[in-house]
Amino acid sequence: MTRLTPDEIDRSEALFAPLAQSLRELVDVTIRSEADDADVRRAHALIEQATELLGSRLAPEPFSMRATTDGRTLTWGNVLIGKRNAIAPPLLVERDADGRATADLTLGAPYEGPSGQVHGGVCALILDHVLSATAHRRDAPAFTGTLTLRYVAPTPLGPVRAEAWTDREERGKTFAVGRLLDADGVVTVQAEGVFIRPRAKS
Repeated sequence: MTRLTPDEIDRSEALFAPLAQSLRELVDVTIRSEADDADVRRAHALIEQATELLGSRLAPEPFSMRATTDGRTLTWGNVLIGKRNAIAPPLLVERDADGRATADLTLGAPYEGPSGQVHGGVCALILDHVLSATAHRRDAPAFTGTLTLRYVAPTPLGPVRAEAWTDREERGKTFAVGRLLDADGVVTVQAEGVFIRPRAKS
């Protein structure tokens, strides 16, 4: 697999990130649209045209994680942070000097479960990712061992905040805790997770 250069990365992100954002907006308006029949049919035809254009040349496999010539790892296809994945909110995780991880995002109609609320599985997905961010080390990724959730209140659609921090470290394992908060700062989901860094092969 060819490794992309920094210039190729910048060019591709400038081209595809706005496209992915437009697709996110398209998913949202498709759910909420009350357009008349003719407009829906015209939109459908335009989307099929766009699919044909974008599908004229495809990679043979999913994007996966790719290394770059300058030592970075690209995650454009990731379901939560992928810049080219319209399913991703996208999630931007910030880490402070103490290793605490936070992410602020807005979850609209595409992430609904019960009426007006974020689907519980989406809450779990977000917390899994943010808690795991406390465990990752440079060149030593961590993988979820266990994730335990307690849903303490409904999570309304709209702005949410995910927070996570390390409870303790033991022999290649990070024990992390975290929570999801709604726009009013109310904790809606509490989480605990164990994240494992595989031993380096000798």
